[in-house]
This record gives sequence, C-alpha cells and structure tokens, in this order.
Amino acid sequence: MKTSSVIWQAVLIFEVAGTLISRGSEVSSIAATNTADVSTWLSRPLAMEDALNLALRQNSAILKGKTDLEAAHGVVVQTRAVAIPKVRGTSGYVFDDAVEKFPFAAPGLPPDAINPGAHRWSGVIRIEQTIYEGGRIRSALRTARLTKEQALLQYQGVVADTLLEVRVAYYDILLAAQQIVVQEASLALLRKELEDATRRFDAGTVPRFNVLRAEVEVANAKPRLIRARNVHRIAKNNLVNLLGFRVPAEIWEDLPMTLTDSLETGPYEADLPSAIAQALQRRPELGALQKAERLRKENIMTARSVRKPTIGLFGGYGARNSSFGDDFFKEVSGWTAGVQLNWELFDGFLTKGKVQQATALHERARVDLDDATRRIELEVRTAYSNFLEAKEVLESQKKVQEQAEEALRLATVRSEAGTGTQLDLLNAQTALTEVRATRIQALRDYAVTRARLDRATGQSLPQPGAPR
Repeated sequence: MKTSSVIWQAVLIFEVAGTLISRGSEVSSIAATNTADVSTWLSRPLAMEDALNLALRQNSAILKGKTDLEAAHGVVVQTRAVAIPKVRGTSGYVFDDAVEKFPFAAPGLPPDAINPGAHRWSGVIRIEQTIYEGGRIRSALRTARLTKEQALLQYQGVVADTLLEVRVAYYDILLAAQQIVVQEASLALLRKELEDATRRFDAGTVPRFNVLRAEVEVANAKPRLIRARNVHRIAKNNLVNLLGFRVPAEIWEDLPMTLTDSLETGPYEADLPSAIAQALQRRPELGALQKAERLRKENIMTARSVRKPTIGLFGGYGARNSSFGDDFFKEVSGWTAGVQLNWELFDGFLTKGKVQQATALHERARVDLDDATRRIELEVRTAYSNFLEAKEVLESQKKVQEQAEEALRLATVRSEAGTGTQLDLLNAQTALTEVRATRIQALRDYAVTRARLDRATGQSLPQPGAPR
C-alpha cells in the first residue's frame, strides 16, 4: 500500500542521528509557506493519502515530535561523551611581586639566579581517557542506545495518533457531506408533499389541516439541514487544522474542499487474541515504556559506580617560564604522561541515597510498564468490541433502506388513491430519512472503528523488517 510506504519513510526519517539537525530549517520553511500553499491546495481534490502526506509534513504535533527527536539526539551525544577521550588545554599568567629571596645559592651561582621571577606563565595541552569507572562507561553507551530507541518509539506514537486523527477527521467530513444529502432529500420529499397537499386543498379533496401539517414538517426539516451544513463546515476546518494549514482570511464560511475517497466498507477480519498479541508486540508506547524501564535500570548501575574507583590515562605537552631567574622568555617544556586513580572512600551516604532513589524509580517504571500493558489490552478489547458493533449495525442496514423506500412508495400510492392517510405518508418519509441517516452513520462508524482497531493493535505503522 502506497500510504504505508510513505508512513514508513516518515517514521524512519530521523532514525539516523546525523540527519536530525538538518531538519530544523525544513520545519521553519514549512511553517512559513503553509499559508501560501493552502489556496492552491484547496483548489484541487484531496484523497486520504494526500491528507496523510500533508499531515506528515505539516502537522504541528508531528513537527514537535521531530524537534523532540533532535533534542534526544543531543542527549545521546552527551551520554556517549563519557567514553570518548577528552582534549584539554590550559594556560595562565601570574604577576607576583611578593617574591621571597632564597638565603643561599648553589655553588658557583649568584644568589639571584635561583630566585623565582615576579612574572610566571604556563601552558599545557593533554589528552585524557578514562578506562574504568566501575561500569559507568558501558552503562552510558547502553543508555545512549536506549535513549535513541525510546525517542524513535515516542515519535512513532505521535505519528500514529496524528494519522488516526486525520483519518477520523476525513471520515467526519464524508459523513457530514452525506448527512447534507440525506437532509436535502428529506426536505425535497416534504416540499413535494406540501405541494401535493396544497394542490389537493385547492381542489377541495383534503382539509386545511393537511396543508398546515405539511408546512410544519417542512419547517422542522430546515433546521436539520442547517445543522448538517454547519457540522460539515466545522469538520472541514478541523481537518485543515490537522493538516497544518492556516485558512486564508478571505474565506469566511465554507471551505471549497473536495474529498475524493469514500467511507471504507470492505471486508475486514479481526481475531481478538491475535489483536492483543500484535498490540503487545507492536505498540510504540509499550516499547517506549520498556526502554524507559531499562534506562532506569542503567541509572542504578550509574549510581553504584560511584562506589568504585575511577582510573584514567593522560598524556600531553606543556611549557612554562623558568622559576629560577627573572628571564621571562626562558622556558621549560616537555612531554607528560601518567595514570590517575580516584576513589571516593566515604561521601556521607550520598551514593547510598542515589542508589535507593534509582532503585525506587526503576520499580516505578516496572509498575508503569505493567499498567500500560493492561491498559493496551483493554484498549484493544474496547476497539474490537466497538468494531463488532459497527460491523453488525452496518450489516443490519443493508436491506433496511430498500424496505423503507418501498414503504414510502406504497404509502404514496395509497395516498394518491385515497386509501392512505397523510400521517402514513409522513411517517414513511421520516422513517426513510432516519434509515438513510443511520446507514451513513454506520458507514462512518465502521470506517472509524476499523481505523481505531488498527491503531490499538499497532498496525497503523509498519514495523522494522516488515514488507513495505
């Protein structure tokens, strides 16, 4: 499916850390031009796939998710820094006139030859590499990887939620448009009945009551049509907002938007045990919480590492002016190298407190993961139950509209023949309107519950390694 391919590319577009930063300018350019593009976009038909593609490029939630990925990339770089060598350079200059004279001198040298000068300078550059920190280095590398994976999963969740919102908004527009058609058809039938009642009243075959009753029914039908048109306008504005567009100021009321897709009614089979298993395996929210639990575990390792010694290597080159004599430009330089060991023997139980805190937070993450697992299972069960309801309602409406249309035809024939009442005809017209509205609502509910079930089971986004 073409849409799945596009979504897959959008989800993985930031997986390579090196491409994250370059996306900042793209986000800014989209935000600056979306107002200018909306007029062109409104002038052409919009398919569901086009709507999804526009949302992937311009939806504010997705754009914010991309910036969160960029921020996560910065965290990853900072975390990995502990395992990378450091290059440090230091230099300084000191003027100290309070120089103490040595009371003795080396044999053969004047006393001032070994007196330190008032001007002192030094400079050194060296490379430092920590080789052992009690397990903190390996933990930092694992933390960086988990942070990157967690950020990508969180972004996938944002994309999935946004695309679901776009689908529902698209279906709502289709529903509202069909509701307008239904209400217009109902109003046309009632106006026809009013004309017929007026004609018969003029001919003296029916009382004035029939005309008044038909006029009341026409008046009652007009607000339903007005409300349907308003719902249609609001639904289109909602979709435009999800697509990241700003409506031009010259458009006051109805957006000239044309949708090309229809409400999905194709067969769709779902098995509850399989759906739950897929959700537990594929839901990005659950994967992000699993990464969070492992990150908390790494925090315990980091806190405990402070109890162990740290060993590092260093090497470099330095120079300074001679401490013996007043010659400012006489320097002493050379290479330096060594091993450094630090061990915090007692820190006032600071490390113990940090370990206790990290352990408690890890337990909290495990509880969150367990709770999320139950909530996802409940979400799948609810979505599955709603889908079954929508499917059964839709199937129950397949023959009802034909029956309602036939009932209206028979009521019309009986009314024209004088064997039926006006009440029978109006009831048949009302029943047909209700059936049409119920069927359109059932089509929308079927499409929406199907999309929500896909989202609940994690099928709204393809998984790594899956065919695209």
